[in-house]
Amino acid sequence: MEPSRHDRALGAVIGSAVGDALGAPFEFGPEGVFSARFPPGAEPHDEMCGGGGWDPGEATDDTQMAVLVAESLLDHGGLEPADVFARFQRWAAADPKDIGLQTEDVLTNGLPWDQAAAIHFQVTGRAAGNGSLMRAATSAVHYAHRPTEVTMDAARRIAALTHGDGAAWEGTAVLHELVRRALDGADPLAGLPEVVALIRPAHRERYATVLAEDWHPDLATEFNGAVWPCLGSAVWALRTTHTFEAALRAAIDLGGDTDTVAAVTGTLAGAVYGAARIPARWTDRLHVPLPGFDGRVLRLPDLTQLACELTQNSTHTG
Repeated sequence: MEPSRHDRALGAVIGSAVGDALGAPFEFGPEGVFSARFPPGAEPHDEMCGGGGWDPGEATDDTQMAVLVAESLLDHGGLEPADVFARFQRWAAADPKDIGLQTEDVLTNGLPWDQAAAIHFQVTGRAAGNGSLMRAATSAVHYAHRPTEVTMDAARRIAALTHGDGAAWEGTAVLHELVRRALDGADPLAGLPEVVALIRPAHRERYATVLAEDWHPDLATEFNGAVWPCLGSAVWALRTTHTFEAALRAAIDLGGDTDTVAAVTGTLAGAVYGAARIPARWTDRLHVPLPGFDGRVLRLPDLTQLACELTQNSTHTG
């Protein structure tokens, strides 16, 4: 039975958080560590094992920032970039367990929301990390009822709050559009050539390479903490597997930036397979602390409610 649009929307949000928490303990490790510890085909264990400073089922900055984006969209009935940036700043000031170096600098350099990322990029020349891609599940669901140009533009604007390099904007825009297509019941991978054509010309060739059918993460020319191989790896994991569980296993087994690659994979796989196909043993322990926000911790019912509100809200706001 095909999942409903509602179940796919829940799947994108919950799947992203699950991938984040599942991959976090294996971050910066070598290839294959996840399957070495939890062999495929063996009796299922609770792979939400924790480690590396993370409690079992604890989501990282990927999901924390996605929640902040979602709550701003809901509170304002659409995108208010200054408010999103202010929430990010409040979170960053509360000393979260993990925050990207680039993102931290942008959020703490004292510059206004509409200048901080751009000036950071001008000074450093480096801003093509996957930090805007990792948090895009909630905004992708919110904008999935809108036309392609609207959802891709929103993705670019949210990405630009912390990433001055247009490469990060385009990768986030692609993810938004793939989720939109998946929630419509289409095969998002079948539409990749059309989506690649919508990427701004300066970045199109690089994305065409990593999103091609014959690309493999071993061919990446950058660490998967960069936006291109991160998105390419997530698409590869979805393309080469047939279940939500297998897609996440493939993503984490790549090693490197495992929490973010798995979060992006979880966004896509959740949108394709739906929340009902996400193993309960992975969602039972799932929790999302929100540093700087009065000790709040979101769990599965909270994420489910958040996804429902994003879906309902998106039908009549932008």
